Amino acid sequence: MTDTAVELETVKPVESAQSGPPAPVSDEQLVAMLVERARSEGLQLTGQGGLLQQLTKRVLESALEGEIADHLGYEKHDAAGRGSGNSRNGGRAKTVLTDVGPVEVKVPRDTSGTFEPQIVKKRQRRLTGVDEMVLSLSAKGLTHGEIAAHLAEVYGAEVSKQTISTITDNVMEGMAEWQNRPLDRVYPVLFVDAINVKIRDGQVANRPVYVVMAVTVDGTRGILGIWADEGGEGAKYWLHVFTELKNRGLDDVLMLVCDGLKGLSEAVETVWPRTIVQTCVVHLLRNSF
Repeated sequence: MTDTAVELETVKPVESAQSGPPAPVSDEQLVAMLVERARSEGLQLTGQGGLLQQLTKRVLESALEGEIADHLGYEKHDAAGRGSGNSRNGGRAKTVLTDVGPVEVKVPRDTSGTFEPQIVKKRQRRLTGVDEMVLSLSAKGLTHGEIAAHLAEVYGAEVSKQTISTITDNVMEGMAEWQNRPLDRVYPVLFVDAINVKIRDGQVANRPVYVVMAVTVDGTRGILGIWADEGGEGAKYWLHVFTELKNRGLDDVLMLVCDGLKGLSEAVETVWPRTIVQTCVVHLLRNSF
């Protein structure tokens, strides 16, 4: 694998010389079209239709669930809440404007009306810095301390360490569910790219996280997972990442596109032997960090 960016031409279905429907598109043509479309349009993480919208919803709702659990003094469905005098009372949908576009979240309520949400305050309609927060909190491999440190910065000094710990537990639980969700059996194209984000734990340091994104046959795009760097990329690291994806149901990939990441080709050959690895600059796009 080289660091040369390969130009991919747009491939159109070959029309039959006779009247009638066009000839079927081969796997190679389909993959080339999907890759070229992604290269020309960019893989937008933020803004309207950005890939982080659904993940942002999950992070915010997990944090809100942690907030109300701390406010009530017990987790959802916990028997400790019986006869406590206050309990959950459903929730209300609220749309907030964020760096990743508008996101609808369900804000929990309590029967006494004393719960005051913090991460999405009452009457608050805009949140900033969400994209970096979501990438930092959803990367697999971060410790409880690293996630808690980031949440402590988001919430500020007025929120106690115990509250931050409760919120962190709920965010990690929500992220674990997302990180381990089942995947489709086959994806035509996977894209892998590194993004530097700020990780907090005693001090702030830039650290790469790796985003694996898939494109389906109909062109739909989605993030399969996000992994924090664990001290240097290499074949062993990528073998761990791709084995996780295979264990979640991903049996085959036609093409994987990356930007010369060390050791990646060897790991792909082990997990998906028939997959073509294409070195090609297709960076994930953000509005700003």
